[in-house]
Amino acid sequence: MLCIFTGVRSLMDNTEDITEADSNDITGHPHDDKPRPHLCTVCDKRFTQKGHLNTHKRLHSEGELYSCTQCEKRFSTQRYLRQHMNVHSSKYKCTECGKSFSSNQVLTWHRRSHSGEKPFECSVCSKRFTTAGNLVRHSRIHSGEKRYKCHMCDKAFGESGSLNRHMRVHTGDKPYKCSLCNKCFSTSGNLQSHKRRVHSNRRPYHCPYCGKMFKTEHKLKRHVRIHTGAKPYSCRHCSERFIFHSQLKTHLL
Repeated sequence: MLCIFTGVRSLMDNTEDITEADSNDITGHPHDDKPRPHLCTVCDKRFTQKGHLNTHKRLHSEGELYSCTQCEKRFSTQRYLRQHMNVHSSKYKCTECGKSFSSNQVLTWHRRSHSGEKPFECSVCSKRFTTAGNLVRHSRIHSGEKRYKCHMCDKAFGESGSLNRHMRVHTGDKPYKCSLCNKCFSTSGNLQSHKRRVHSNRRPYHCPYCGKMFKTEHKLKRHVRIHTGAKPYSCRHCSERFIFHSQLKTHLL
């Protein structure tokens, strides 16, 4: 276990909030896991190269000078603005939903929201993630590092994004709206899951035993128990065990 946490700590030390210069992603998408030894002493952001740090410092001294003509976003350099303009074109466009992105890398990350692919696995709890950055932030749960505390219930989190999502529990805010049925969700992940489950005909998960296809990994795992005989749900009153939770509920009644 010590080796696992040492590896996680090393990965965390080398992975901080991504920046425009480092990621080609100036819209706040998931992070990569490149080492970032150059620290901004004003806002504590880290960068892979000193030149990127120097460019970033202009934000504090000069502000964001370059404005997009098609939306209200502003950028510190012309390069960042040019990258952003890809969002308004079809250069990096998702064929599934039609949304455009600032770079091919960000488009690749986005496509995983449709396919359900999660190539990065936590070595401690086996939970899977779409990007290395999401895995790094998750690993803070196991290392005990929870720097961000909720002022309403004192719950603590390893990252600011998790705290922001948690605050919606108190506010009831649901900023993510389905374009097909207008149903609203508190997180982007819940919205994407809803679209795959309700509106999509894609079934990317195949049963290795019978070939049956499913929309979600969760439904595939439930189905596989039919073949393996696994019965994870047990009655607390007798020795009976069941494949599905619904069977246990019926038994209890």
